[in-house]
Amino acid sequence: MKRLSLLCFLLLAVLPEARAQAGAVVYSLPRTTVCLTVEARREAFTAGPYAAYAQKYLGVAARTKNETSYTLLSVTLTPYVEADPDVRYTISIPERSSITFLQLCSQGLVAMADNYTGKPAAWRFASQAGAERFEGVDPQGNLGHETTTLYKAVRTDEGYERVPVTQDNVVEKSPDRKAADAAATIFNLREKRQQIATGDTDATFSGEALQAAIDELTRLEERYLTLFYGIREESIEIKHFDVTPVPGTQRYTALRVSDQGLQPASVTEGKPVTLEFQAEPLKTPEAASDRSKEIPVHYRIPAITRCRVNYDGQLLLESRVPVYQFGEESTLPLNSLLTK
Repeated sequence: MKRLSLLCFLLLAVLPEARAQAGAVVYSLPRTTVCLTVEARREAFTAGPYAAYAQKYLGVAARTKNETSYTLLSVTLTPYVEADPDVRYTISIPERSSITFLQLCSQGLVAMADNYTGKPAAWRFASQAGAERFEGVDPQGNLGHETTTLYKAVRTDEGYERVPVTQDNVVEKSPDRKAADAAATIFNLREKRQQIATGDTDATFSGEALQAAIDELTRLEERYLTLFYGIREESIEIKHFDVTPVPGTQRYTALRVSDQGLQPASVTEGKPVTLEFQAEPLKTPEAASDRSKEIPVHYRIPAITRCRVNYDGQLLLESRVPVYQFGEESTLPLNSLLTK
C-alpha cells in the first residue's frame, strides 16, 4: 500500500495536468489493522541425570524436572491502513477528467488483489536442550568391576571342604555410583586447580600456560557439574500478530504466552495478551446543502482510540491509534475531486 501511495504522489507531482481515462473505478474504504511485534526470552532447562544425588555428594540441591518458560521482553504496536474488502464502491469517472481522484489511494481507498504490506514473514526453530548433551560426560565410564566370592567343594582326605574363589565381573554402574564418581572427579579437578594456582605442584606453569591450565580445569569442572545441575539455555523469539478491530468489539486476545512459546489467539492454553480500544466520540458535522443530484464519493473519518496492551494483569503499552472502521462514513461530491 505504501508503494501505491508513493506512485500516486509522484504522478500528481510530476504530471499535475494528466488526464484519466473514462470508465468505472472500484475502490474500498480504509480499515486499520494493528500489528503487535512481540519479543520473548525462552529458557529451556534440562535436569542433570544425577540431580537427585547433588545434595548427597555436592552439598547443594539441584532442580530435578525439565522446564521451558517464556518471558516477554518487549511489545511494539504498529497500525497499518489497508483496504476493507467488505466495503467496496464503484464510481464512473467522466472523460478527460483530472487524476486528482487518485489522491484517494493515499488514504487506502484503492483495493489491490495482490496487496503486500512489506512485513517480513519468517519462522524459526528454537534450540532444544536434551539429554543427549550429557552423553559421554561420565568421567569414569559406564561400566565398573565387581568382585564376587564363590565357593567350590574340594575333596580332601577328610572329605569335601568349601574353598572360597574370587571372581571379577564387569557390570553396569548404578546411578548412585556414577554420581559418586562424577563428584570425586569434580573435587579432584578443584584440588588440582588450587595446586596449580598456588604453585603446590611438581609441574611448572608460567604466563599463558598457567592461565590455559586453569581455564581447562574450570571447563572440565563445569562440564561435570552439568551432570548434577543440568543445562540451561536461553534464546530470543520474535513474532508478529495482527489484530483487525471490528465495530462493536473493544477487547481482543492478540496472542497467548505458554510453555510452547508465543502462540496465536486461537490456542486455548497460555496467558493471553489482550488489546483494548476505547474510541473517542466524533463531533456531529454541520448540515450540508442538498447534493442529491451529484455523484457521491464515500470515505471514512477515523476514530481516534486509546489502545492498551495488557498481559497477566499488567498494562504493558498504551497509545493513541486512529481506527477507520470505528469512525464515520461520509460522502463528498465527485465534482469537487475532478476538474476538466
